[in-house]
Amino acid sequence: MAAAKKSCAKAEGVHFTEKPPSAGAASHVHFDEKLHESVVMVTQEAVGKFMVKVGFLKTQHRYEIVFTLPEVPGLEKDVRAAPIPSPHLRLNSIRPAPGGGLEITCEYLALQEGVMCEEVKLLSETNDQVSVRVTVHARVMDRHHGTPMLLNGVRCIGMELEYDSEQSDWQGFD
Repeated sequence: MAAAKKSCAKAEGVHFTEKPPSAGAASHVHFDEKLHESVVMVTQEAVGKFMVKVGFLKTQHRYEIVFTLPEVPGLEKDVRAAPIPSPHLRLNSIRPAPGGGLEITCEYLALQEGVMCEEVKLLSETNDQVSVRVTVHARVMDRHHGTPMLLNGVRCIGMELEYDSEQSDWQGFD
């Protein structure tokens, strides 16, 4: 689960009409259909490579993320994560999904503001030739800039405390 800090491709989402509105007509803003989705998005980028978009998160918070990977030939129920530690992303469980594929439950610690991409590699325990790379993509906002609406499949499970000397009640010795 090597942490990878890289910029991820941006998708267009809001389109404004090019013509100015005529008198009495309302201006319109058109949203891409993908913006209406309120679930974690899993897309296949290439053979054996998936992108999981989890939306907006907040720094200093810990999240549980649940998503389903589609069926991958050769990667059945005997799956494990590659033993590459990541301080930000940890796989908690991998199990067969009710409708096929694999249901993945992981934990993500958002510590830094910005666009974050964390990668994990899944391996077959029975076939050394089969592996899948999963990149978890999140937009992390500063803890002072409001509360994001979490997508279905993402749940805040805690807040990391950060020591701030200005907020300390300890006065020291006189």
